[in-house]
Amino acid sequence: MSDAPKLNNLADMVRDRASSRGAALAYEFEGRQTSFAEFDIKTNRVANALIAMGIKKGERIAYLGKNSDFYFELLMGAMKAGVVMAPVNWRLAGPEVAFIVDDCRAPVLFVGPEFIAQARNIADKLPSVRTIITTEGGAPEWPDFLAWRDAQSGDDPRIAIEPKDIAIQLYTSGTTGKPKGAMLSHANFLNLVQSGNEAEKPEWNRWTTDDVSLVAMPIFHIGGSGWGVMGLYHGARGVIAREFDPTKVLDFFEQSGITKLFMVPAAMQFVVRQPRARQVDFSRLKYMLYGASPIPAALLKECIEVFKCGFVQMYGMTETTGTIVALPPEDHIEGLERMRSAGKALPGVELAILNENGKPLPPGEVGEIATRSGSNMAGYWNLPEATAKTIDGDGWLRTGDAGYMDKDGYLYIHDRIKDMIISGGENIYPAEVESALCDHPDVAEAAVIGIPDDKWGEAVKAVVVMKPGKTASATDIINFTRERIAGYKTPKSVDFIPALPRNPSGKILRRSLREPYWVGKDRQVN
Repeated sequence: MSDAPKLNNLADMVRDRASSRGAALAYEFEGRQTSFAEFDIKTNRVANALIAMGIKKGERIAYLGKNSDFYFELLMGAMKAGVVMAPVNWRLAGPEVAFIVDDCRAPVLFVGPEFIAQARNIADKLPSVRTIITTEGGAPEWPDFLAWRDAQSGDDPRIAIEPKDIAIQLYTSGTTGKPKGAMLSHANFLNLVQSGNEAEKPEWNRWTTDDVSLVAMPIFHIGGSGWGVMGLYHGARGVIAREFDPTKVLDFFEQSGITKLFMVPAAMQFVVRQPRARQVDFSRLKYMLYGASPIPAALLKECIEVFKCGFVQMYGMTETTGTIVALPPEDHIEGLERMRSAGKALPGVELAILNENGKPLPPGEVGEIATRSGSNMAGYWNLPEATAKTIDGDGWLRTGDAGYMDKDGYLYIHDRIKDMIISGGENIYPAEVESALCDHPDVAEAAVIGIPDDKWGEAVKAVVVMKPGKTASATDIINFTRERIAGYKTPKSVDFIPALPRNPSGKILRRSLREPYWVGKDRQVN
C-alpha cells in the first residue's frame, strides 16, 4: 500500500486499513473469514473487554496457544487498549511456561484448546493471573473468548498510544538459562515498513492488495507475529495456519493462491520433500522468504527448482524486530560467492563489524556483528543490565554472531560468539539445557554443544561427567531433561567423559568439544 499515510502506531494501522480496505479480507483461518472492517470492530471489543477487566495501560497479557485469527484479534485489540501481548512458546515444558507468565506478571492468560490440561497443571504456579480465558472453549471452569469479547461494545476506545509504547513482548532463550522478554515498540515495527520511500524498496519488499500471505511460522516468534502484522500493514490477505504442517502448506498453495510466505529452512525441507510437492501449482507464488538459520546449498537448489519463485534470505533477530539484512532473488545464482552471504542491510539499517574492544573492523575481517536502526528493541523487560550489555549508549546492538562484510556491504555469518544453538529455527542456549542436566542427582557436571544435523541444521549434544561410582545411559539422561525443558531443547545424543576441558580460569572450553564435529566445515554454523 504505497499510498498509505505514515502511521504513529499499529492501532491506527488497523483503523486505517478498515477505512481503506473495509470489505476486503484481512484474515482467513480454518474456514472463518474476517474483513478489515470486521477486524477493526472485533479488536475494539477485545480492547474494551480488557479495559472492563481493569487491565491498565502498559500491563502484559499472556497467550498460550497455536496460531489463530483470535490471536491476532487479541494482539491488535490489546494494542488499542495500550496493553502488551506476551505470546508463550507452546513447545516449552510446564515450568518454563509458568516462568514466562509469571515474569511478565500477566493478570490474564488466554489458552488454546491444546493446552487446557497444561494450564490446569500450572494454574497454581501463576500468582499474577486472576483470570484464564479459553480461546475455543473446552474448560467449563473458565470463560470462553467469544463470549468474553462479544459482551463488549464495538466502539473504538480511543486510548492514546505513543510510537515508543511497547506493542509486543517476545521471549527469547536466555544466556543465563532464563528467557528474556524483548520489548518491541510500535515505532520498532513501523520503522521496518516505513523506512525509505516506496520507489527505493526492492521489488521483493513491495506488496500489493492482491497479495496473499501465509502465516505458517509460530506466533511466539517474530517470524509468526511480525509476518502476520506485516501483511495487515500492507492491506494483504493473511491465511493463518494453526501450526506448520507440510501437507497442509501445499493445500494452502492450491486453495488460497499464496503469493508470499516466510519459512525457516527446516520447514522448507519438509515441504519440498513431500511426494506431491512437484504436482502442486505454484504459479501465484512470487516470493519465498527464509531465514533464522543458514540453508544448505543443495536444499536451496531443490527449492528453486520446485517452487520456481524468487527467493530472499533474511537475517535478523527478535531484538531487531526481525529482518535487518536480506539477500535478494537476483543474488540467488548458483556458484556466485554472494550466495554464501546473508545479504545487505535494509534501508535505514546500519551494520558494523566490531573487534573485542568494540572498534570497527575493515572489510574481510571477522568480528562481532552489530546493528543500529529504529527497529532495535526498546530493551529486555525488567533487565536493565542485560539490556545495557546488548545495546550500547550509541544505540548499537550486539548480535552475538561473528561475521565479516565484503567491500560491497554483503554480510557473511561465520560463527556465533554466544554459545547459542539453532535447531529447526529455534534458539537454544546451552545454559538452559545444562541447568536441567545438572539437576540429575548422579551428574557431576555437563556441557552442551551444537553439532551439524542434516534435518534440523544443528542438533543438541550433551557431554556429561558422572559422579564417582555412578552410571547412566544416554536414554536416562535424555528422558530426565525432557520433564524439565522443551522437547526441542533436550539433547539428541549424549557423550560421557571423565572431565570437561577447561581454561586456566575454569571456563568450559566448548569450542574444543565442538571441533571434532565441525571438521571440514567452512563455517561454524550449520
